[in-house]
Amino acid sequence: MQMTRGMRLKQAKAYVAEKLGCAVADLADPIAMHDLRRDLGLGRIPVQELTYPTHAGAMEAKFRIAEVLGVPINSVARFQECAGLSGSRPGGAV
Repeated sequence: MQMTRGMRLKQAKAYVAEKLGCAVADLADPIAMHDLRRDLGLGRIPVQELTYPTHAGAMEAKFRIAEVLGVPINSVARFQECAGLSGSRPGGAV
């Protein structure tokens, strides 16, 4: 958010917390974020848990993050382009 929207750190944290529906303090809480990432389908990176095989993996998590935060993510746009996926996605990804 600092780079894509030109926000200061405090503003960026507040924006992300609002979009995720959590407190700013939760962004630094690994347990809270673990549960929140699971609930929002944002994946839990860097490990792929075998106990949650239907939950988002790394690339799927990036798609969901772009969607939830409403920001473009270059790797998502490039993946869609290379995979021949068409249509507009939330977050500005193509």
